[in-house]
Amino acid sequence: MAKEHLEIYLNDHLVGAVVALELLEDLEREGTGITKSLAEIRADIEADRTELLALMHRLGIDESRTRKVSAWLTEMVARIKMRVDDKASGSLRLLESLETIALGIHGKLALWLALSAASEIANELGALIMNGSPNARRNSVSV
Repeated sequence: MAKEHLEIYLNDHLVGAVVALELLEDLEREGTGITKSLAEIRADIEADRTELLALMHRLGIDESRTRKVSAWLTEMVARIKMRVDDKASGSLRLLESLETIALGIHGKLALWLALSAASEIANELGALIMNGSPNARRNSVSV
């Protein structure tokens, strides 16, 4: 995989983690009754994000400002969409937010698996998979 492609791929996953963290913080502030579970998931995603940043640093890959901006815009549009769709109870917004986060968790596992298969640093990534990032071990959002 060319370094340029790897930069794009890793930055895409990095901004996905940022969006997930923002969604979780919003849900925690709303006091949905599952705040403890949300906080645990947020801690897991923060740990994965830290590991991803460390990997990027080791590979000499910088964070993309363009992708950060696009993630912020995507997050704003998603928030507006969810609030417009569910003005009353917030139940649909909660469901859609949790679904988005679950997709991200499974996407992150796919990231580690794909990099392990396609990269020269397969041993290091293989260890991450075998030891399991917190989200890989969780394997699903349990609420």
